[in-house]
Amino acid sequence: MTAAEAEAPGGDSQPAGERTYFIDAEEAAELARLMQQDRLVTEAMGGLLPELEALPSAAQVLDLACGPGGWALEMAFRYPKAEVIGVDLSPSIVDYANAQARSRGLSNVQFAAMNITQPLAFADASFDLINARFLAGFMRPQDWPRLLTECRRLLKPGGVIRLTESEWGLTTSPATQRYYALCSEALKRAGQSFSPDGHHLGITPMLAPLLRQAGFEDVRLRGGALEWSSGTPQHYSTFKNIFVMFDLLKPFLVRTGVASAEEVEPLYQQAVAEMQAPDFFAVWFWLTAWGRQP
Repeated sequence: MTAAEAEAPGGDSQPAGERTYFIDAEEAAELARLMQQDRLVTEAMGGLLPELEALPSAAQVLDLACGPGGWALEMAFRYPKAEVIGVDLSPSIVDYANAQARSRGLSNVQFAAMNITQPLAFADASFDLINARFLAGFMRPQDWPRLLTECRRLLKPGGVIRLTESEWGLTTSPATQRYYALCSEALKRAGQSFSPDGHHLGITPMLAPLLRQAGFEDVRLRGGALEWSSGTPQHYSTFKNIFVMFDLLKPFLVRTGVASAEEVEPLYQQAVAEMQAPDFFAVWFWLTAWGRQP
């Protein structure tokens, strides 16, 4: 199964005004941040598929909301007999990912522009594995059951769905924690949060229930944590990921009314300063949930 063999398109891109991702995905800084985050998270998790014992030798793999393609490209490199397809809403990011595949000589990975909140342009039972990481930045609660129903359609019997999401994490920086809180409240106001009070993202406790409600079996969880305190090997790369994300989130915070631009800028500067202090300590958490198609 390749992108070229997909059925008639069912996942056209949304008009720009209807996009729900909390950052402008067309920003060059966001493209670079996502590539770095992919590498950071994959390494911290212990590999591409640390929960799974093995894939079929010629597995068909789908990566949802793939962004610039970091995970899918690495999968194609590590599993040369697999066929990997990544889909993302942004045609320009898809073009970038396809260019990356060509530059690396990876003929077993392709990328296509599709909206994962709509029916996807693939035949039933096309994939052995469906992967998705960090969808909470644009998915609304009502979108999840529809997406997982679509994944049931696309997976082969015995196929695996794998979801990874995170909460903001914990730090000793008051400004960073305040910024996290504003982001959580903004997502709540935008209707993009499972949190009952807007104090956190609220997605991690929902992963296993959502999979079970969609009909997946043998649902399991695996947690992970990354320390990025000052002086640790992961401090700078994680700090860079966070401060770029915080900068790109400023328009979202202002647009949702949780803070004014005059309030956000000094808070951002203070967070950046505190994250670089020698007595800064921080841990980032994530949760992976996976289940099997009956």
